[in-house]
Amino acid sequence: MRFAVDTGGTFTDLVLEDDAGALHMFKAPTTPHDPAEGILAAVAAAAEAFSMTAGELLSRGDLFIHGTTHATNAIVTESTAKTAFLTTMGHPDILVLREGGRLEPFNFLVPFPKPYIPRSLTFEVPGRIGPDGTVHDPLDEKAVRELIGDLQEIRVESVAVCLLWSTANPSHEDRVGQLLSEYLPGVPYTLSHELNPILREYRRASSACIDASLKPLMSRYIGGLEDQLRKAGFRGRLLMLTSKGGVMDARELAEAPIHSVGSGPSMAPIAGRHFARLDAKADTAIVADTGGTTYDVSLVRRGVIPMSLETWLGQRYRGHILGFPSVDVKSIGAGGGSIAWVDEGGLLHVGPQSAGAVPGPACYGKGGSRPTVTDASLVLGHIDPAFFLGGTMELDAQLAAEAIETRVSRPLGLSLEEGAGAILRLATENMVGAIEQITIHQGIDPRGAVLVGGGGAAGLNSVAIARRLGCKTVIIPQLGAALSAAGALMSDLHADYRSIFYTVTNKFDFDGVNSVLRSLEEKCKKFIRGPGKGSVDHDIEFYAEARYRHQIWEIDIPLEGSRFKSAKDIVRARGAFDRIHEEIFAFRDTGSEVEFVGWRAAARCKLRKGRFGRLAREKLYEKELSPFRMAYFGGAGRRKTRVELFGTLKVDTPVRGPAIIESPFTTVVIEPGASAVRTRNGNLLIKP
Repeated sequence: MRFAVDTGGTFTDLVLEDDAGALHMFKAPTTPHDPAEGILAAVAAAAEAFSMTAGELLSRGDLFIHGTTHATNAIVTESTAKTAFLTTMGHPDILVLREGGRLEPFNFLVPFPKPYIPRSLTFEVPGRIGPDGTVHDPLDEKAVRELIGDLQEIRVESVAVCLLWSTANPSHEDRVGQLLSEYLPGVPYTLSHELNPILREYRRASSACIDASLKPLMSRYIGGLEDQLRKAGFRGRLLMLTSKGGVMDARELAEAPIHSVGSGPSMAPIAGRHFARLDAKADTAIVADTGGTTYDVSLVRRGVIPMSLETWLGQRYRGHILGFPSVDVKSIGAGGGSIAWVDEGGLLHVGPQSAGAVPGPACYGKGGSRPTVTDASLVLGHIDPAFFLGGTMELDAQLAAEAIETRVSRPLGLSLEEGAGAILRLATENMVGAIEQITIHQGIDPRGAVLVGGGGAAGLNSVAIARRLGCKTVIIPQLGAALSAAGALMSDLHADYRSIFYTVTNKFDFDGVNSVLRSLEEKCKKFIRGPGKGSVDHDIEFYAEARYRHQIWEIDIPLEGSRFKSAKDIVRARGAFDRIHEEIFAFRDTGSEVEFVGWRAAARCKLRKGRFGRLAREKLYEKELSPFRMAYFGGAGRRKTRVELFGTLKVDTPVRGPAIIESPFTTVVIEPGASAVRTRNGNLLIKP
């Protein structure tokens, strides 16, 4: 058995793959004070469905894959460890000066962003390495020992070290690390050249500081989770999701916890690509994951999972950059728990604030009094209050109506249903805006893409979103309510290694480049022999980071082989660069030489073989529902609406709107004029 758990802001999703390959899906409310409680609650729900104890169920598991927002939440709430930043003498302002970008260059009311580590915890290390790796000034070890004494006095909990040109010669950083181990035992530290050997001092320093600040927190979290799982009966392997769209051993992630930041949303494109190919034979898909708190969108083109080097925590230029390539996912504060409110000027807003899991929407009856998207859908008749989470959690429609009436409808002079409809329409517009940023704003026509709706709240307005975008097909997978957890089961064990070596096409250094590629390949092979041992298959992919002469930024290009043997290999790499550059920037400069700045190798080990399974028929699907109920649709008013169960829909039999298709985990609204059919793979294919 294999378990995949995604801890979201409102619900914790569990997808279980049994020994026969069948899939089972469960949800439990997220417990922010201790996420492990929510995980074990989801496991307990699964155990009950299998008529066994949680211990018996866990004891049968060989893999437990977990994605968490714990690291991201710690950064957002500024509850990371007290971290010191050690940098080269004369360069204490790396985190302050950043890279100079501004979202609004003429808005002087926006305060300058605070550095991730304050100046009061920034310390300068005497010694200097040059860009060619030569030692200009030797490391002053006496000064470093005195500095470590200061760190002891102020009781820092972690240390980040980023010295100039440590990527060219790491000797000073390595020695500082040795002194920290000797004189500050038990305090974790991060060396920038080990974590992220890239050019650009700010990005390397930022990644080192973020990583170091998370080490105490994530070590406790991962260690605590592992202990609780072991005590509960699990004896298998614990893996953690990463922001690169793969998984790592839990203990390895604890050593580099920055890879867990944004890890959950990175799985949705993997699952979305699978379902788009499976049911629509499409390689271009808009993958939307609608949770209780956020709306995460990504674009899969030509079957390629989108990656980005520009991953920021918070707003671009105003937040903090990770400095690592990660799956390109845009998130906005919109979801089932997004709060609707009217400002002083009488304008309606939805989000970004969320009711979360505690207290949750007003209809949960847990103390929440502000209306949310879920409350609006309940008032409109789209959600059955008696069948939420398969009937395990009954919703209070009266509380939802009171919240909307008091805080939205009455201030705007609308009827109850008009107010609820306005909430849902505005949430839809917010979501459409997020998708337009990754499509239209980048010169991509969304009408040629399949919209894959994931997350528990996806079905409420996916048809409306597709209509606004002009998408001709919507897919709501059986496992869509736990799309990220499903993607986790499909993901591979991976490792990524990077190195800097400069060369240019007209003076290409074959020996130097091949030496770097050989070194990276050996690291990948060592990983395959170690953590990847026992995998069903593995491969190694090579990439170059390249740019035209005089450009500032590089782009990643895949390499066809593992070595450069002749001028033909340079021509192929150059051709690939020109094509990708034109795709991104709409032009190519064939008259300019291409500079190769960095090199990367990625090892991927497949953990499963065979086709991805289907959702098993659960007992919850047997609950009898009324075949019709009254539901409100904007422009059509209140209509008698057909109600179907997702799990009992006949294959290839069209369901024409207005209709509502329900499962224990999601509700799919088929608006008037739209039609849906269940495919042979068990998923819902909708024509908006």
